[in-house]
Amino acid sequence: MQAWAIANQKGGVGKTTTTLFLARGLAMAGHRVLLVDLDPHASLTRAFGVPGDPPPAGTHDLFGSSGATLSSLARGTSIDGLKLVAAQPALATLERRGATQPGLGLSLGRALHAVHPAFDYVLLDCPPTLGLLMINALAAADRLVVPTQTDQLALHGLADMLRTAQMVERSRRRPLPSYVLPTLYDRRTRSGIHNLDLLHDRYEGRVWPAAVPVDTRLRDANALTQAAPITGRGADAYRRALAWLLAQSDAAQRQAA
Repeated sequence: MQAWAIANQKGGVGKTTTTLFLARGLAMAGHRVLLVDLDPHASLTRAFGVPGDPPPAGTHDLFGSSGATLSSLARGTSIDGLKLVAAQPALATLERRGATQPGLGLSLGRALHAVHPAFDYVLLDCPPTLGLLMINALAAADRLVVPTQTDQLALHGLADMLRTAQMVERSRRRPLPSYVLPTLYDRRTRSGIHNLDLLHDRYEGRVWPAAVPVDTRLRDANALTQAAPITGRGADAYRRALAWLLAQSDAAQRQAA
């Protein structure tokens, strides 16, 4: 089993859309996939139509004493092979609890270890803030995928995110291969072209050679949670991005062996 954290400390970069496309692509290729929503805003959870009132059982329960497991919290979706662990607003309270409750930073890692035989891939949709939830995901993940827009502010956010990943990597004492996916790319703008070139120059070998273009069809998150095929430039780009990520992951595994 591989756990991928999809994370960026900057919001609005297409993180949840990226998580959805990667997950559905893996599931449609025949893999057993678990989506774990770690964002208190629960955008991924809402995309699957999970009601917020009353709050569903979900990831917050992993950080308590209920004995909940990822397997017990996973719910089916309309896509074969794809399950979801929902998020709840109560996740926002974990930062406060983390100061007085030792061990919360390892809760997700323990939960992933217990669910290991049941899934081929676990995708962790992280909140767009550096805190206990993101650190949990980075500490537990086998791979980090960072979606980023091709604008100057997003490049600053990407640098911060990769520095955070390096700090976690040193702390956990095992590699955390990190890959960058350019998203929301507008090839009609000079700044977009320039910043995409900067991405490749600064992070050579870690950036997907192409980019996910701006595509209004990607805005319908509910459609992405259905089994029906998704067409368009954006969907095609995400399929190629997933193939690249899988190739990079295989190469990292061979190198580690």
